[in-house]
Amino acid sequence: MPGIYTLRRSRFILHTILCLLLLSCSQPERPPQEALVLTDDLGRELTLQRKPERVFAFASSMSEMLYAVLDTSTITARTPTDDYPEAVYRKPLVSNYPVDYEQVLALKPDLIFTVEGITPLEVAERLQQLGVPVYYQKYRTVEDIFTGIEDIGRIMGREQQARQLTDSLRQEVASIKARHRKQEPQKVLAITWSDPIYVYGQNTIFTDKLRILGAENAVQEVFEQPYPALTREYVLKLNPDVLLGGTKEELEEKFFNLYPELRRIKAYQQNRIYKPDDNLMSRPSPRVVESLRELEGFLYP
Repeated sequence: MPGIYTLRRSRFILHTILCLLLLSCSQPERPPQEALVLTDDLGRELTLQRKPERVFAFASSMSEMLYAVLDTSTITARTPTDDYPEAVYRKPLVSNYPVDYEQVLALKPDLIFTVEGITPLEVAERLQQLGVPVYYQKYRTVEDIFTGIEDIGRIMGREQQARQLTDSLRQEVASIKARHRKQEPQKVLAITWSDPIYVYGQNTIFTDKLRILGAENAVQEVFEQPYPALTREYVLKLNPDVLLGGTKEELEEKFFNLYPELRRIKAYQQNRIYKPDDNLMSRPSPRVVESLRELEGFLYP
């Protein structure tokens, strides 16, 4: 009897093993996740092994975009210049200038977003070698900002959230633009530095903002640099209707005392000197509509 029992027990075990093998063979294999191939605005091709789940930005404008579109749990760091929205302060600080490579690697990002002109290409190449891809965006117009937001949504699987945001922003921009279609264009000069005189040039988003508002950049010449240096003689010749860069009191001290002859420009004579919010002015972010409204208040008080 023990021999028969042992034989039956062996057959049962063999049968069980065969059933398990057949069951495992019948389960469909999970297809490997396809690599994500991206081409950034500089034409650089990046390959990610999966959809990024841990990201941050080296540019404050892009940090604002990330918070506007993503689940904040996917944003893993902030840079020293990040100050909006308030939630950004809950993230660990990472140095982006100079880049602290050890710190970046410790955060284990799947992707870093940045803007042309903010992060040197050699830094991006070094990070790529260390296994951290860097995705660049560049902007020349307000519409480029909206395209950039939608780009982030596509990369991060948040297309619907991004589209809802850009649809709303486009409607607001169209409404602002409609109010100023028949305006006599005012010439606006925006300075970023006094000595030497650096200004917002023609090939900046600032120029496009002015177009939307029915105004124009006093700097019509296209320079190689987006923020060219001008001589006092050049500024005097421009003779802007509006000057941006500080209050009249502030510019009296740090600008007009250096260039007293520039008190002859229209903006000074007519007391049309204004101080815009630096972040709204300089950042190509979802707050571009706020920037347009602020400029609108200066141009049409």
